[in-house]
Amino acid sequence: MRSPFSFSVSKEISQAVAGSGHRPEALRRQTLADNARIAIAVSALAIPASVYFLIIGIPLPFVMVTLSLASGMITLTLHTRKLYEQAAAGQVYTILLLGLLMTLVDRNLGDMGMAVTVLAPVLAALQGRKALRTQSWVLAGAVLALGTLASMLSLSAGVEMTASWFIASGTVFAASLAVVVHAATRIGGAYEVYDKSQVNAYRHLIEHVQDAVIRFSSDGELLLASRSSEKLFGCQRYELTGSGLGERLHVLDRPLYLTAFADANQGGQARTIEVRMRRDDPHASAAAPTFIWVEVCLSPVLESGSDGMRHEVVALLRDITERKDDEALMAEARRVAEEASSAKSRFLATIGHELRTPLNAVVGFSEMMSSGIGGELSPTHQEYAGLIHQSGKHLLEVVRMLLDMSRLDAGKFELQTERFQLPDLIEPCFSMVGVMARERDIRLVADVATNLPLLLADERACRQILINLLSNAVKFSQPHGTVTVSIKRQGQSLNLSVTDHGIGMAPESLARVGEPFFQVHDGLNRRYEGTGLGLSIVKGLVDLHDGTLRAMSEIGTGTTMTVLLPINGPAIKAEETATVTPIRKEPVATSNSSWLDEKRKAQ
Repeated sequence: MRSPFSFSVSKEISQAVAGSGHRPEALRRQTLADNARIAIAVSALAIPASVYFLIIGIPLPFVMVTLSLASGMITLTLHTRKLYEQAAAGQVYTILLLGLLMTLVDRNLGDMGMAVTVLAPVLAALQGRKALRTQSWVLAGAVLALGTLASMLSLSAGVEMTASWFIASGTVFAASLAVVVHAATRIGGAYEVYDKSQVNAYRHLIEHVQDAVIRFSSDGELLLASRSSEKLFGCQRYELTGSGLGERLHVLDRPLYLTAFADANQGGQARTIEVRMRRDDPHASAAAPTFIWVEVCLSPVLESGSDGMRHEVVALLRDITERKDDEALMAEARRVAEEASSAKSRFLATIGHELRTPLNAVVGFSEMMSSGIGGELSPTHQEYAGLIHQSGKHLLEVVRMLLDMSRLDAGKFELQTERFQLPDLIEPCFSMVGVMARERDIRLVADVATNLPLLLADERACRQILINLLSNAVKFSQPHGTVTVSIKRQGQSLNLSVTDHGIGMAPESLARVGEPFFQVHDGLNRRYEGTGLGLSIVKGLVDLHDGTLRAMSEIGTGTTMTVLLPINGPAIKAEETATVTPIRKEPVATSNSSWLDEKRKAQ
C-alpha cells in the first residue's frame, strides 16, 4: 500500500536518480522544497479556523499558523536561491518553536508540544548536516527540560483543554508528522533506488565487459563468474565452480597461479600473471586439448580492520593468445634479421679480404707502369695506366669502408686508446684530401683553440672521422669555397666541427644522415660519387667513443658536422677533468635520430 504522502514518490525518485549528478543529494534538496510547500498548504487550510479562534479570544492557533506559513514561504525562498542548508535549518527551527509554544501552554508532560518537539531532531537527521543534527538535539532537550520545569512549577499558561484546542494541537502535530514522514519516504526511497541502480549498473558492467570477471571468497571458493567467461573457456560458467577452473590451468603454470593467488588472498597484494588455460571447443573432433594464453589480474578486496585475515579476490582474465603469437613472430623475425645481418657482415668481410689482394696487385703494377719501371710507355698507355691506378685506389677505398662498416655492425671494431693532441691530426688529414680540394679550388682552414688538453681516444679512428668529414665537406662544397675545421673544448669533451658552405641538406635528409648507404642525391643520374658509408662509419666510431654526432644544415647555405669526444675516453672520469659549468645543457645522443631532428641554420 502506497503512503498517502508519497506524491508518486517512486516515479519522481527514479527520474531524479537517473538525471542527477549526486543523486541522494538532489532528492534531499527536492524534499526541502516539498516540505516548504506542505507547510504552506496546511497553513493556508488552517487560516479560517485560526481566525475563528482569534475572534473567540484564543490567539495561539493563529500565531502558530502564521508562524508555519511564514516559515514555509521563507524556506521555499531560500531553496530557490540555492541556500539549502539555511532552508533545512529554518524548517527544523520552526518545528522546535511550535513545540516550545505548545509545551509552554500545556501543563501536562505528555502533550502534543513535546511530541512535536521530538520530531525536529528526526527531521534534522533526515535532511540536515551534522551541525544541524547536533543543534536540534540540544534545542529539543532544552525545550523538553523547559516544559518539564514549567509543569513542575506550574508556570505554564494553563489554557483550558477544550475540543477546539485538541483539534488545533493535533493539526500542528499532524502537519509536522507529515513533513517528517514525507522526508523519510523521499530520502529513504532515494537511497534504495540509488543502491539498486548502482547494483544494476555493476551487474551490467560485469556481464558485458569483454574480460572475464571471476570473484573468489576468502576461502578460495568461486562465487561469481561473468557471462564473458563462457566465451573465454568455451563452457558454461557453472562448470568453473569447484575444481573446474583449476583443472583448466596448464600443469606447468599451476605453481605460478597458486603463488599469485596466495599473495592476493593472504597478503593483500595485487598480482598480474600470464598463464596457459584450456579452452573447450564443442565442435572440435580432436582429442588434444587446446590451450590459450590468459592474462590474470588478481585484486584483493580490502576492508578496514581485515589485517592478518584472508581477503576475497576479484580476477580479471583476458585472452592474450594473439599478442603472444605476435611476440613469437617478432622474436622469430628478429632472430632471422640478426642472422641475416650477421651473414651480411661475414660476406662483406670475406669479399673484402678476397678483393684486397688482387686490387693491391692492380694498384701496385699500374703505379709501376706509370713510373716507367717496366719501360717507357706511350702517352696513350700512360693515360691508361693512370686510369687503372686511380680506379684501383677508388676500389680499395670502397673495400676499406665496407670492411670498417661490417666490423662496426658486428661489434668487432676494437679501440686502441692513447693520449694525443687532436689538433695534430689536422695537417695529415689536410694532406690526404688536398688533391681533391685543389681540383675543386676549395680552401681548407683550421681554427684551433689554445691550451687544449690531451685526448684519450683511438688516434686512427679519430683520423678516419676527420678524413670522412673533410671528404664529404669538400665533395659537396661549391667551387672556390672554404671548408673550416675547428677544435675547442666544450665541458668534459672536445668539440670537433667541420663546416662547409655547399649545397646543404633538407630537414628530411638530415633525419637520415648516418644511415648506411644513404645519399642525399641518389639514383643513376646523381651528381656526386660515393657509397653513402662515410657518415655511417663516422657515427659508429663516435658511438664507440661514447661521443655525440650532430648535424646542422640548410639548403643552399651549407652544413656543419659536429663531433663531441670525451676528453678522458669512453669512460669519463670526472676527477681527472676540470669542472666546467655548462652555459647550456647539451642533448644526449641516445639514438640515430636524436641528433638528426635539430633544424638549425649552419653558422
